[in-house]
Amino acid sequence: MNFCFSVVALQNDGTGQGHLPFARADVYPNFDRRNLTCMNLNIKPRCLLGPGPSNIHPRVLQAMSYPLVGHLDPQFLDLMTGIQRKLRPVFQTENELTMILSGTGMAGMEAAFANFVEPGDSVLICVNGFFGERMVDLARRYGAEVCRLDRPWGEIFTLEDIRTALAEKPAKLVAIVHGETSTGALQPMAGIADLVHAQGGLLIMDCVTTLGGVPVDVDAWGVDVAYSGSQKCVGVPSGVAPITVSPHARAVLANRKSKVSNFYLDLSLLEKYWGKERAYHHTAPINLYYAFYEGLCLIEEEGLQARWARHQRNAQALWMGLENLGLKLVVPASFRLPSLTTVYVPEGVQDMDVRRTLLNDYNIEISGGFGIFASKIWRIGLMGYSSQTENVTLLLGALREILRK
Repeated sequence: MNFCFSVVALQNDGTGQGHLPFARADVYPNFDRRNLTCMNLNIKPRCLLGPGPSNIHPRVLQAMSYPLVGHLDPQFLDLMTGIQRKLRPVFQTENELTMILSGTGMAGMEAAFANFVEPGDSVLICVNGFFGERMVDLARRYGAEVCRLDRPWGEIFTLEDIRTALAEKPAKLVAIVHGETSTGALQPMAGIADLVHAQGGLLIMDCVTTLGGVPVDVDAWGVDVAYSGSQKCVGVPSGVAPITVSPHARAVLANRKSKVSNFYLDLSLLEKYWGKERAYHHTAPINLYYAFYEGLCLIEEEGLQARWARHQRNAQALWMGLENLGLKLVVPASFRLPSLTTVYVPEGVQDMDVRRTLLNDYNIEISGGFGIFASKIWRIGLMGYSSQTENVTLLLGALREILRK
């Protein structure tokens, strides 16, 4: 069955307004069809160039208006299978347990720790930004004995860093962020899994800001659990969390000593909904799944290599333009994240003043820093549909005008 959505016919009652069969006088005594326009949202479009969400391709938006079906409807179950088939190449994996969770990227992070951490487990968290800190928080909530491997914000980890930490204390789980959204650093992944597996552990990777825009090679890197979000490089509204789990990690999950303490994100239950059993687990957000499938269609049509090249090309144009404006980038070019750029706020310039002017006068959204980078940096995202040459030109021109004043 072909799920790539085309034109959607909207139901109309002949008055030019959408038909609302539930708007009966006996149910809604104060309802007046003459005031129907007051119910319409009036949201001004923005050029979204922050760390997420990114702008959405018209086809994805259109897919969300496709008619609702039940979460166990055969059509929807076929669509779920289609999502799995198209998602595996994006993760570059053959993992059977590859699916999407009904929740944001944080649901992916929580699922990784809820399913693979048991009380008393030794967990090594690589912390070089805000989301490494959040991993520490989650691991502790699930009872782990957490060891931190820290690097300054904006830096990356070397194999020797990880080798030394594991030699001091082996870990059941090692968790690391591939693209740290708070700093704009891209972590090299080659060789890390070898170190983790050699001492009997599993490797968890956060690829929320990289999947679909930066090379992510789960199988080649030996990653056991990788999770992401939908609203960044994948180019779909927030609310869906892609995740993939290796056969070895599935065996670890199956041999847990205790039941997974989070029902909603229990992968041993969710795999039965996504697998042959199709066992009911929860009511999926149907229209978000439509959108995600269409987003995968767009990735497939563009081609992964071409998509990565587009993100890299536009990022390099942005980097050059920012430096030509006299701005200093936070992360060295050798490990700079193409999908999310961090730049220091110039001395004497107020962070919020510039961002407010961008939003109000130019209709462009970028974000500031947080944690130790609060008020010190700007975070500029070029992700998914937002990663376009014209957006780079627009932003650089706006910044030039604002900083000149």
